[in-house]
Amino acid sequence: MTSQPIRSPVRIIGIDPGLRRTGWGVIETEGNRLVYIACGSVEPPDDLPLASRLLAIHEGLAAVLGDYKPVEAAVEQTFVNKDGVATLKLGQARGVAMLAPAMFGISVAEYAPNQVKKTVVGAGHAEKNQIQVMLKILLPKAEPPSADAADALAVAITHAHHRQSTALRLRVASL
Repeated sequence: MTSQPIRSPVRIIGIDPGLRRTGWGVIETEGNRLVYIACGSVEPPDDLPLASRLLAIHEGLAAVLGDYKPVEAAVEQTFVNKDGVATLKLGQARGVAMLAPAMFGISVAEYAPNQVKKTVVGAGHAEKNQIQVMLKILLPKAEPPSADAADALAVAITHAHHRQSTALRLRVASL
């Protein structure tokens, strides 16, 4: 799994994992230029057992990866809360979100929620509506159908801005 050079166009998928809705957003970047490609979410039915919901998330993401052919992926890290069971289940969805691009041979970077907010809005504790306002500025053609799709685009933008340092860390770690 390798990263593309910084100056050639690079297609990136951002993924915001969740059991109810896993948001995805695809952008293309060339240097500092960002271009919106597509976004949406995978929404397995609530009445499915956990394993079937995870499978639906995987199949949905695999279809998106096959359709849009990104060369790099970024996933938002799990926000740990007081409900341990909910955090564990979210972690399982996040594992599927990381597995899907890895199965396509795509490198996967991870970003903390505060880093995503700081990159897109300029403040690590920004509200969701502030992210959506900045998305309209950074990606004017994007009209995310849900907050999850908007968050996924924000993750992709974060990766576009930090991908060189992430690629360097991965290279150093593999030595």
